[in-house]
Amino acid sequence: MSGNSIGGVRRAQLITTYGVGALIAVESNSYMIAGIDRWPESVDGGENVIHEPRLQQQLRVSEFRLPPSSQHEGRGDVPVVRFPVFHSCPESGTLKEHWKWGNHRSIAKCKVHDRELVPSRFVMCCTNGHIDDFPYFRWVHAGSPGTGSEHDMTIESSGRSAALRDIVIACKCGKRVSLEGALSKGALKGIAKCTGRRPWLGSDQNQECDEIPRGMQRGASGVWFSEVRSAISIPPWSAAIHKLIEKHWKTLGKTRHLRDTVEDMDLTKGKSFSIDDIVEAVEQRRRIETGLEDYSEADLKAEEYEALIRTTPETSRDQDFVCVPAEKLEIDPTLAISQAMRVKRLREVRVLEAFTRIEPPSPADDKKRLASLYREDERPDWLPAIEVIGEGVFIHLDQQRLTEWESRAEVVDRAVPLDLGYRKQFWEKGAEADRSITPRLVLLHTLAHAIINEWSLDSGYPAAALRERLYASNSMAGLLIYTATSDSAGSLGGIVAQVESGDLNESIHRALDRIAWCSADPLCIETQVSGVNNVNRAACHACVLLPETSCEEYNSLLDRALLIGTPDNPTLGFFSAQEQS
Repeated sequence: MSGNSIGGVRRAQLITTYGVGALIAVESNSYMIAGIDRWPESVDGGENVIHEPRLQQQLRVSEFRLPPSSQHEGRGDVPVVRFPVFHSCPESGTLKEHWKWGNHRSIAKCKVHDRELVPSRFVMCCTNGHIDDFPYFRWVHAGSPGTGSEHDMTIESSGRSAALRDIVIACKCGKRVSLEGALSKGALKGIAKCTGRRPWLGSDQNQECDEIPRGMQRGASGVWFSEVRSAISIPPWSAAIHKLIEKHWKTLGKTRHLRDTVEDMDLTKGKSFSIDDIVEAVEQRRRIETGLEDYSEADLKAEEYEALIRTTPETSRDQDFVCVPAEKLEIDPTLAISQAMRVKRLREVRVLEAFTRIEPPSPADDKKRLASLYREDERPDWLPAIEVIGEGVFIHLDQQRLTEWESRAEVVDRAVPLDLGYRKQFWEKGAEADRSITPRLVLLHTLAHAIINEWSLDSGYPAAALRERLYASNSMAGLLIYTATSDSAGSLGGIVAQVESGDLNESIHRALDRIAWCSADPLCIETQVSGVNNVNRAACHACVLLPETSCEEYNSLLDRALLIGTPDNPTLGFFSAQEQS
């Protein structure tokens, strides 16, 4: 981190947990990760650069970069700012801004009592991503400016309990108010307005904002939610030759004398391909990028799906994608699986695009709700990212049997409440839904959750180390379960072994048996709608919900009844219907 190092976190956490704008506690101090326009410009001699052309095109940047690390001398680190500003002395309870204590870069300390200061436990945030110190002064004076000239404040705790009613803010003018109710929704209405502060970008980056702020504990999960985009490297980008030209794309992509440039750069030295191979690969990328002007999430998923349903054998140690059919595996007809692929090697790039506060990102959000990682007048041409090397299994359901099942009226009706709940999020914000929630999507999603829960017991990976990727549309019906860890545990072979051992049928049957009964039944299976925004049906933490890092839909759009049926209608489920046929 900036200046003298004050602490450390893993690089992956700077994308998912402690990214730009997030608060991080280091010993007794609290800091906020600064914007990427203040990060070191060049780290590790360029070795920190990550390329994924399809995702770069979608996010309109020229490259991605690993968060910097100062493990090696003189190679920069992630800068931070002190936040919250208010600190209190644990001895006297005096509460004021940290600069009024006479502390600047050193450890915040009360010089009178020789005690380290305690950062404010409370902040206020708004749904547009702004954050500021909790308005203690306005809270204790009920929104008024107060009378008299002396308004020194103290924070007192009775110690009887951790409840907010036992925390009292006192002012020298005589006012005393507890914090009871201070964190409830609407508690600050009429007391404080959103200040539009964006401390991670600098003191001059405040915005106009009409939102009513909400008080929160600085360690609450709602203070920061990451907006992460991801893509899997697929052919041709995963091939060794494309990885080579990616490193030199700024030169190769623009040169008019391609062959001469390749010869001058001596790119074939120590490689198994010729100058002609490199020239052909560069020209291929130029043609492809010409067609990627309006590249969407749907386009990205469709290309991955096509790569997963066809064989890509291993031809080089340097390639990032190896996908081959499951050998000697006879699929149980009742599972209606048309294809199972062993993804023996894959690379996923995860990019931090923005973040939100109070509520997690939603497809229905106005773009202005996404808080920026950088000053608008200093927009860099890169974003922070990490890459994950791992393995996975791709399961493709039988399209014909799936189409027959999802055309049944009772199946369509079962998904209607989820579709309405999803669309309502958009209607409330004056927008049209970006997709329809179909029985196919809910089926594939719930099946992925059931399999992850089962394989976490069989493969040696915890559920949080596994991840789903769904491919659901009129032309797609597949799911990829893969390792989601950025360390060496991502390629131990435990997932591919689920197919190679011939245990795939049994493991899926065990997964279906496991969710056929939930400890919350009959309440769970009979639930009409559940979850945030009513976008779940029969789904709870006792049956199919997963750690949030494993789910690409934030644990929504789930219904195990579409897999195994209901007590009143056992043949409603896709797999129970296959057993009957």
